Amino acid sequence: MYVKVWEVQPGPFKHCVLKLVPGNAKLGYTRHSNSMRSNTNLYSALTTGCAAMLLTMACAHAQTWPAKPIRVIVPYPAGGTSDILTRMVGAKFTESWGQQVIADVRPGANGNIGVEIVTRSAPDGYTLVLMDIGNLSISPSMYTKMPFDIIRDLAPITTVTFSPYLLTTHPSVPVKSVAELIALARANPGKLNAPVGLGSNIHLSTLSLQQRVGTKWVYIPTKGGQSSVLSVMTGDGDFLFMGVIQTWVHVKSGKLKLLAVSSEQREPMFPQVPTVAETPGLEGFSAGSWQGMLGPAKLPAEIINKLYQEVKRIVALPDFNEKLTSIGSRPQAKTPQEMGTWLATEKERWAKVVKESGYKIE
Repeated sequence: MYVKVWEVQPGPFKHCVLKLVPGNAKLGYTRHSNSMRSNTNLYSALTTGCAAMLLTMACAHAQTWPAKPIRVIVPYPAGGTSDILTRMVGAKFTESWGQQVIADVRPGANGNIGVEIVTRSAPDGYTLVLMDIGNLSISPSMYTKMPFDIIRDLAPITTVTFSPYLLTTHPSVPVKSVAELIALARANPGKLNAPVGLGSNIHLSTLSLQQRVGTKWVYIPTKGGQSSVLSVMTGDGDFLFMGVIQTWVHVKSGKLKLLAVSSEQREPMFPQVPTVAETPGLEGFSAGSWQGMLGPAKLPAEIINKLYQEVKRIVALPDFNEKLTSIGSRPQAKTPQEMGTWLATEKERWAKVVKESGYKIE
């Protein structure tokens, strides 16, 4: 007699799951039909019992995640927005789950070095990345060679915050508005400079502004947000877009001069500051940093959902929300599906800007 059999295979949570094997397996039997029926019934009972037991064990194991410390890659220099948010979110994860969250700073190549580590990690939920996902959507167009595919090799989990950029200058630059900055650049083509991490969201946002106004300025390559801010503060750089976290304290101290904010509408934190879009000819201009969390491809849906639900809960907490607002960030927990759609859309949008600019990074 031949019957269907079950095979035990390793599952995504490092437990065993049952898989129905195609084809048939031969069972021994005697000439007596009663004996044959008895053997068949016994086998059926055993396989059913094993199936129930192993599936129960699988569900129980899934519920135990996380069972050890979680490493979150920060693919930019320490002290930036991603680093700060990783530590803030990580502290809340630890409160909820009792597991340490390690912020592993791995800067370089506009975040690509750190992201590659994640794409090569096991999809078990213990290696994640928190980063400016705008940078991630730009890299496929900006870099001639990419060690991974942002759609194929990564699993979107959720966004955490949106932060607009502040457009600031060194105090010595003789302008008080975006219109005056543009006029100065037009009168002195190629003389003003902006320190940026080449290929970053900041770089492309500044490039998008340049394309809109039809002028030229020079880009000074830097290693990240902090070095870009320092360049303008010391007078080596003339102006820059940068996140509120890195710039607001220096605006208040007078070391940077604030011209505008890059969001579509004025920010409650500084309602007196105009938006870039209020400048004639720049209607609709908007830019900013979306900080989001991703894992390696094939990350189990159960882990993705658990992370998403926890981040969603965290960003709604009054104390966490207050901290975000104080540094000019808005809590925004997109669903994994919404985040995936956003990445694909932004990838196409920035591809057009990069093509028009002719920029490429080897």
